[in-house]
Amino acid sequence: MPLKVATFRPLLRCPRCRLLFVPPAERPDPDEERSRYDTHDNDPGDPRYRAFLGRLADPLLPHLRPGQEGLDYGAGPGPALQAMLEEAGFPTAVWDPFYHPDREVLRRRYDFITCTETAEHFHRPGREFRRLNRLLREGGWLGLMTQPPPPDLQLSNWYYLRDPTHVCFFSKRTLAWMATRFGWEATFLPQGVTLFRKPGRAHPHPLEHPAR
Repeated sequence: MPLKVATFRPLLRCPRCRLLFVPPAERPDPDEERSRYDTHDNDPGDPRYRAFLGRLADPLLPHLRPGQEGLDYGAGPGPALQAMLEEAGFPTAVWDPFYHPDREVLRRRYDFITCTETAEHFHRPGREFRRLNRLLREGGWLGLMTQPPPPDLQLSNWYYLRDPTHVCFFSKRTLAWMATRFGWEATFLPQGVTLFRKPGRAHPHPLEHPAR
């Protein structure tokens, strides 16, 4: 469904989930995407970048138990969040279709998954979130960080829309619809952060001995 307001990029809105997205014909191809991503300076040692990622890591960490294992989905060229999580004691694998394309990582399941400033790049968001649901163990946490769109009349000046690799935009309403779709519990936090919990009992760590 086309928007009824003028924007500098064409936008459509799903009448069902209210996802805002750029039409497929207007999206960059993989080479154009990679060229744009290569300009990103994601230095794991940069304290400002770590503070930015801390918007998600800080509220997620209290929910994790010692020994739990995670996945940083869409880690980019400098997996700083992986370093931060491992420093906190949580082994974390990385996946990125351009920089860390080891598909063996996608054949495992995880106690937590982080997806920071990645969902807006999804060309097929339904498929991506189905994969995330499959990768996440029962009782696990999915931490998502992506900027929600402003009201329609403000879209023409929205900085986030100016990045040509940003093609999907998730409002709180869309994320709530998605949580219902997968049966997740959703906690909405400031600065574009959402924590989803997949129902079920958390996966026990091998060092935890259940009562006999």
